[in-house]
Amino acid sequence: MQLPVEAVAAAALIEVVRISAVPAERGVPYPGRTVAHWAGAEAADVLALIEGLPGGEQHRCGFSPGWSIRVYEDSLDLALFEAAFCFRCHEVRMHGAAVPPAMTTQFFDADTPPAQALLALFRAATPAPADRQS
Repeated sequence: MQLPVEAVAAAALIEVVRISAVPAERGVPYPGRTVAHWAGAEAADVLALIEGLPGGEQHRCGFSPGWSIRVYEDSLDLALFEAAFCFRCHEVRMHGAAVPPAMTTQFFDADTPPAQALLALFRAATPAPADRQS
């Protein structure tokens, strides 16, 4: 999966959000509860894991993401970008000043070990209800 290279290089903090709804319009933050903060080597490892997600094909579910990450630089002012992950339709939607238009919607293979490792990290940050996988 592609992430904005300069934003990844500047990343100092990742905020993990358990999404509660899909925003009414694209480009605004996904509503939800912040469940974790990853910094330093942990943040770098997560971003490397995300960059290593193999591409995949779209599956239809209506895009119901369960988690997002907001990536910040040292100033912690505005997020460099936010990426929302739906493990049902295998779609990632990103927005933010650092995200070029070609990267805003991407698809990944949610059944691969890297995707399952990412899902496990999200679930460890906040357990999801048993009937919800995204």
